[in-house]
Amino acid sequence: MTQDGTSTATSSTTKVSVLTLTSMVVGSMVGAGVFSLPRRFAQETGVLGALVAWAVAGAGMLTLALVFQRLAVRKPELDAGVYAYAKAGFGDFTGFFSAAGYWASACVGNVTYWVLIMSTLGAWFPALGAGDTVLAVALSSVGLWLFFLMVRRGIKEATAINRVVTVAKLVPILVFVLLALLVFDPAVFAENLRGADYTGSLFDQVRGTMLVTVFVFLGVEGASVYSRYARRREDVGRATILGFSSVLAIFASVTIVSYGVLPMAEIAELRQPSMAEVLGAAVGEWGSTFVAVGLVVSVLGAYLAWTLMAAEVLFVAAKDRDMPRFLARQTDRDVPVNALLLSTALSQVVLVVTYFSEDAFDFALDLTAVTSLIPYLLAAAYAVRLRVTRETYDGASASTLRGDLVVAVLATAYTAFLLFAAGLDLLLVSFIVYAPLTVLFAMTRREQGRRVFRPAELVAFLAVVLVALTGVVGLGAGWISL
Repeated sequence: MTQDGTSTATSSTTKVSVLTLTSMVVGSMVGAGVFSLPRRFAQETGVLGALVAWAVAGAGMLTLALVFQRLAVRKPELDAGVYAYAKAGFGDFTGFFSAAGYWASACVGNVTYWVLIMSTLGAWFPALGAGDTVLAVALSSVGLWLFFLMVRRGIKEATAINRVVTVAKLVPILVFVLLALLVFDPAVFAENLRGADYTGSLFDQVRGTMLVTVFVFLGVEGASVYSRYARRREDVGRATILGFSSVLAIFASVTIVSYGVLPMAEIAELRQPSMAEVLGAAVGEWGSTFVAVGLVVSVLGAYLAWTLMAAEVLFVAAKDRDMPRFLARQTDRDVPVNALLLSTALSQVVLVVTYFSEDAFDFALDLTAVTSLIPYLLAAAYAVRLRVTRETYDGASASTLRGDLVVAVLATAYTAFLLFAAGLDLLLVSFIVYAPLTVLFAMTRREQGRRVFRPAELVAFLAVVLVALTGVVGLGAGWISL
């Protein structure tokens, strides 16, 4: 299951064309984050910085997509998810750490959906604010558990609306770009070219946009999942490049055309979803309403399927004996009920925390992005390790060896840069999420009658706890804010 709610499982093994494969790749990456792009970029950078940022993010995420594609081909037996690469390359605890981060990212990402829905409705019901009021948190909590009950009844209902969701999200995006171009003001665009008085150097501007680009590209690893449906093996690479290029064009277009509608300082102050607000400023209230309706339908559908994906991460890990066995329990309708319950509970905790943050949506978005980075970094590092040791490369040509090394190194360097761009504060907060989850690792080892930590694992665990405690102290002292 991918970010937009596209199921990665089918009931048929029918081979598909490059075009169909490309559409599957596009569907896996275009999610709710695109509706927030105008404000997030305007808060950090002008037109030039945005162009550089999308070039960097596009090149970096493409290398990451290619890494996942090549790992799927070279290690087809590692099909338990992204964390399987970390476990194979760097041991059980590192694999668990990756699985926990990937799962936490999915759960926190679910919170962004509810905050965005409430913020959207807040345009008509002021008591909901920007999704960060007591009423908004309460209604979001009700929605969270209603969806838990719905999914618990069975997954068929959750996957039946994928086509509606895809149309609901793509139509408003395309209409937004076309209408923004019709009212495009070259003078406003020129004023936004180099940034505003509140933006820093070009490097700082680009760095400030990196987390939102990670968020909107979540699901990039899904492209490799579709390889078994390709008519020809080379079609996977073509679909990856075509699909990724299409998604990049959509994201960049939404960002850039906004700079021709309003001064960036005004865009930076808009409520989320800022795409609706920009269109409202361009063509009137009907434009804002049009995008808002499409967003709510899209986000509810995406949330439904993303909820399943979060539970699936725990369930698959438990089936592989990398999580406690109670998480592998299914209902008679094949719903991983305990994994679903734990996922919903974590989303509930994060939802409450957003109430105390300065900006609920941005906090949830940034935390989603940063918790996904360590699993991505470990997967890219595993690709480097495979290439350096030449495992699975027997008989490979010199060009293949060289190309795979370049791609893996660039993907590793890019994800490492993203961690730097995230900043120390967010990293410390993410470890506050990571540290308590190691209880699941201890439970798993106890169930298997194994020593909880080997010496090296104990050192790693203590390091995680130390970083998490530093984050707690920082929050208490006030030098870290949510």
